[in-house]
Amino acid sequence: MQNKHFEARPALRLVLFEPDIPQNAGTLMRLAAGLGVALDLIEPCGFVLDDRRLRRAGMDYLDHLDWTRHSSWAAYRAAPQGGRLVLLTTRAAIPYTDFRFAPGDRLLVGRESAGVPDEVHDAADARLVIPMVPPARSLNVAVSAAMVLGEALRQTAAWDGRQSAALRSDATAQPETP
Repeated sequence: MQNKHFEARPALRLVLFEPDIPQNAGTLMRLAAGLGVALDLIEPCGFVLDDRRLRRAGMDYLDHLDWTRHSSWAAYRAAPQGGRLVLLTTRAAIPYTDFRFAPGDRLLVGRESAGVPDEVHDAADARLVIPMVPPARSLNVAVSAAMVLGEALRQTAAWDGRQSAALRSDATAQPETP
């Protein structure tokens, strides 16, 4: 389902690689649905995909999510893909704030417990890191994806200007008096 508040152009996609935690997967699915971003889920997951915790975290947003399940990394790679595969990883040197996102980019996040294997890491067209203050190593995968996806949407001007203006005017609107 295409969100009417996004322009018709090659869309960003969020890609989940073998998620371990249903609450995080549900949160990421809700994030994607709420922002009008399609999602790819690469299995196997560390939970039953119809798990009630996934449904609870995603709430009714899952009914509005444009998503595709892939049975494996090989199946994902075999499916037609557009744009660059951009991996969020603690093993990267490029901060996400220094990266120029483009329409069609696919933002990949790894397993909460182990990230992605070398094969997946090597397949990425770009590898980005969220700079952290030591001794911090990483953020929750859903928080990380939200930060970087927000920046990617901002850079690619994926929000329709009318929607942004409507959101600003709603925030400053005064309640009507009877």
